[in-house]
Amino acid sequence: MKYRIPGFIIVILLLFTLIQCAKKGMPEGGPEDEEPPRFIRANPENYTTNFDAEEIRIFFNEYVKLKNPQQQIIISPPMDPRPSILPLGAARRDVRIQISDTLEENTTYTVNFGKSITDNNEGNPLNYFKYVFSTGDYIDSLEVGGTVEDAYLKKPADFISIFLYEVDSTFSDSAVYKKTPRYVTYTLDSTNIFNLENLKAGTYQMLAVLDKNDNYLFNPKNEKIGFIGHHITIPTDSTYEITIFEENLPFEIQRPKQLNGQQILFGYEGVTDLDSVQIELLTQKPFGFQSRIIKDPKTDSLYYWYEPKIETDSLAFEIISPASRDTLFTKIADKPKDSLNVTTEPSGSIAFEQDFIFKANTPLVASDESKITVLDKDSAAVPFSTELRLLENELHISFNKTESNKYIVQALPGTVTDLFEATNDTIIQQVTTKALSEFGTLTFTLQNLREFPIIVQLTNLKGEVQREQYSEEKSVIDFENLNPGEFFMRLVFDRNQNRKWDTGNYLEKRQPERIEYFPDTLEVRANWDQNEQFILN
Repeated sequence: MKYRIPGFIIVILLLFTLIQCAKKGMPEGGPEDEEPPRFIRANPENYTTNFDAEEIRIFFNEYVKLKNPQQQIIISPPMDPRPSILPLGAARRDVRIQISDTLEENTTYTVNFGKSITDNNEGNPLNYFKYVFSTGDYIDSLEVGGTVEDAYLKKPADFISIFLYEVDSTFSDSAVYKKTPRYVTYTLDSTNIFNLENLKAGTYQMLAVLDKNDNYLFNPKNEKIGFIGHHITIPTDSTYEITIFEENLPFEIQRPKQLNGQQILFGYEGVTDLDSVQIELLTQKPFGFQSRIIKDPKTDSLYYWYEPKIETDSLAFEIISPASRDTLFTKIADKPKDSLNVTTEPSGSIAFEQDFIFKANTPLVASDESKITVLDKDSAAVPFSTELRLLENELHISFNKTESNKYIVQALPGTVTDLFEATNDTIIQQVTTKALSEFGTLTFTLQNLREFPIIVQLTNLKGEVQREQYSEEKSVIDFENLNPGEFFMRLVFDRNQNRKWDTGNYLEKRQPERIEYFPDTLEVRANWDQNEQFILN
């Protein structure tokens, strides 16, 4: 008996055979291209002298693109206007530089492309390719280099600009605000190293600027600056270390505006001792007039509160600070004033060194410590002290704490009184402390420490201070009861003994106070004591 195979089965078998054959012969492709573009030639040729062309074409062995050209490509000396550099979008085999500036005579120009030139497919960069030409008979060939540090942060930002100003009869220290430098470069890649090449011999002022808008000028309002404190002479065998810092702007208060009834907002910029700032009302004051100034905790703003209400449509103020005296005006309308609302912090857990705080939305003028009680978990009274901080508008309650304890803070009505004679309602808040085993300890032994006083700070990885200690003679510093986590440690040399870090000033030729960072990131673990040796240079 013969069996006949159905036709559809034969078709399936044939298809399966064809698929297997196709798999066996399917190409897998070659290795991934990891080679950067290769420079072939340029027109005019690289390192041309007596240059007078209006366009430069640079040819490569494959299609290329420009990545981040505004940030990566540096032209030194700067051209104004900047030349047009192609390609901007689609890839091509050449890069074109179209010059619209009148070039200086007998000058060597360098176009450093950084890492901007990449191949079209894989994005492999041709690192630090540069095109050099001279409008004179020879190419300048001198160079100078160094490093850039941030005065306050452990690592400086990427792409810090290095400016060289030629010191001649026209040079002044104010040139950095209004005149482009003779030579420009950036710190290389994400490192803090810089190198200026193709320089001519001469005397220069060297500066570093975090040039956020790439205009080759220094804007003190939002840019950092650093400087070498003396003029440098090229050629030189020296390398230079520049420390950049953010200057303190002069204190300047802005035009006020009304927020709510009997509350005026004064924004400001710059730095000063706010306790020394006076805001005096020039408008005629009613009988019994009182006022208070409060600092906003998050913004550069002052709140001016007053009582009683003044029947007028505008107010005039005199602002007196250590450096200035100004008269300002604002319109006011009939608005309701805020009612007293008192909040507390922290909630839940409280640290051993932390105060318990009452905060208010209207200006506090008085507190009554006799209306406050602090009890522990056994209902035993805990001694405490209080401090009314007027500028912050906070009442701080300080008391000693033990581990794994519970504290109840109670404030009876009338504990705090505001400018409008309003008082708080009853406040009852419970906070707890953790077991000591949940914390870690860091101990630093500072070696080769030859200078006091110092401020030893622990910061988070953003550079925000978490703990600090001031020392006038101790070289062993303990930080106890730290929450587990990662920290940086820095050492501030307090030259003027004012217990804070002071920045520098370029025009005053004042460098910032020195800061040294512990080289490693510190990991604090629970129930662990960690000892570190900090060997200073």
